[in-house]
Amino acid sequence: MATVTIKQTGSPIRRTKDQRATLAGLGLNKMGRVSVLEDTPSVRGMIAKVAHMVAIVE
Repeated sequence: MATVTIKQTGSPIRRTKDQRATLAGLGLNKMGRVSVLEDTPSVRGMIAKVAHMVAIVE
């Protein structure tokens, strides 16, 4: 399976509840955290929803 590594670059403070929930679903909750997930369409959609708070690391 292909994987994607994402790093949280933005704070969830003053963000909507659904954006905070999306970060939690990606396994992120603090600045600088890194998560390795399977590269699926649902994960890509979650990354797109919070693209302003995460960066894809390769």
